[in-house]
Amino acid sequence: MAFRRVRNPDGRMTLGDHLRELRRRLLIAAIALVIGAIGGWYLYDPVYEHLTRPLVEIATERGDGNSIALNFAGLTAAFSQRVSIAIFVGVIVSSPVWLFQLWAFVVPGLTKKERNISLAFIAATVPLFLGGCWFAYQTLPKAVQLLISFTPDGAVNYPEAALYFSFVTRFILVFGGAFLMPVFLVALNVVRVLPASVMRRTWRPAFVVIFVFAAIATPTPDPFTMFLLAIPLCVLYLAALGVSTLLDRRRAKDRPEWAEQELSDDEASTL
Repeated sequence: MAFRRVRNPDGRMTLGDHLRELRRRLLIAAIALVIGAIGGWYLYDPVYEHLTRPLVEIATERGDGNSIALNFAGLTAAFSQRVSIAIFVGVIVSSPVWLFQLWAFVVPGLTKKERNISLAFIAATVPLFLGGCWFAYQTLPKAVQLLISFTPDGAVNYPEAALYFSFVTRFILVFGGAFLMPVFLVALNVVRVLPASVMRRTWRPAFVVIFVFAAIATPTPDPFTMFLLAIPLCVLYLAALGVSTLLDRRRAKDRPEWAEQELSDDEASTL
């Protein structure tokens, strides 16, 4: 039985409205992803060249182009890998669409003022996500070089193509997704769930959580890659703390005196 589009007397959306809205947002995001993946299919050659460049550079430095090479194991491996890279490109290319759909699904639950403020946050999500992907791409050669350096002298290293590209794409997407952390922190502050004072008091355990997350999320066990992800996230946490502090000060300045008095009375009563 299909849900009827019925709203509550106060104008709020019903459960059926939320489910239909979620389905519509997911459908739009999926269509954008498919369109981006189609473009990624035709961009396979340049993307393949850029993603495998670290291996080529390492082989060139060693003076033996045959010491390091990708191994496409299986008859359908090359085709499957092309599909995987096309989807990877589609995720990055369609990021403005699916990030907007995520924001648009949350917007109905916000007030008009909170919607206006959140527009600035959604405008920051795309540059942060793409910036994280770019940062990962720039640091990828160092990570690959570090891992290849464990290959003994005189030995050859023929990594399986599926495993190599799984490592590379996960490395890039994890960085892109992690760079969205300050947006969600500031968004929680906007809806008054996470005050800046709490972020300021808990920055030490927050940094510990960031390093644990970086150790788990990065696809390599080496500490170098973990620090590459953790240090920028710590900086972004401090940036989110600064923005949240400014927002809290602005709200405190706009708060009427009678509200301040009631807040003081409530705190005194609690004590």
